[in-house]
Amino acid sequence: IDQVRYPPQQGNYKVYIIDEVHMLSTQAFNAFLKTLEEPPSYAIFILATTEKHKVIPTILSRCQIYDFNRIEISDITTQLQKIAANEGIEAEEEALHLISQKADGALRDALSIFDLIVTFSSGNKITYQDTIKNLHILDYDYYFKVVDFFLEENLSGVLLIFDEIIRSGFDGHNFINGLSEHLRNLMVCKDKETISLLQVAQSIKTKYSDQSSKTSLSFLLSGLNILSQCDIQYKASKNQ
Repeated sequence: IDQVRYPPQQGNYKVYIIDEVHMLSTQAFNAFLKTLEEPPSYAIFILATTEKHKVIPTILSRCQIYDFNRIEISDITTQLQKIAANEGIEAEEEALHLISQKADGALRDALSIFDLIVTFSSGNKITYQDTIKNLHILDYDYYFKVVDFFLEENLSGVLLIFDEIIRSGFDGHNFINGLSEHLRNLMVCKDKETISLLQVAQSIKTKYSDQSSKTSLSFLLSGLNILSQCDIQYKASKNQ
């Protein structure tokens, strides 16, 4: 309130960014309200919050509201493809999709991971195999193989693959969650209209569609139910 009185020495505006504005006390909000009701022409207030409902209505009514969302995986992938092209880096689409998924909606994180993979990859090239190795992610192929073995009722094959995954340093709990997501993706592929919900590269979508056609809906629902129970009980189990 004290600083707003003075016009800017350089430029036309003074911009105040108040982060986590919902943390202000009621007294602070009321004091701030007077400034907001009659702000000087040069003052711009940016109020940032993840809990809009905690901001008092009298303040909200004086704001323009902009809702920010996480960036879609497909949009991050497209941006990474542009950057790779500009920098002369050869990148596989599956690898860029994985980076985008790992970034969890944040482009800055995606760029950091992208830089990391380029640094550790040989020959200015980003491959799917290099990416899963550097990010320590389980290859999709493991899940496809496990489901194929389930369908063939090949218990030995499943156990040997699980042993290989554990020996490679992956956590068993992560595998359970990954397998659950895999079955969910297969269920999504049961209807052509919902295939667009899959956040994977086109070549992987084709593999999902092919395997989905071999599985019944009851098999997928039963599997998801069992994996859900396993996820809940895994940490407490003495023999994981």
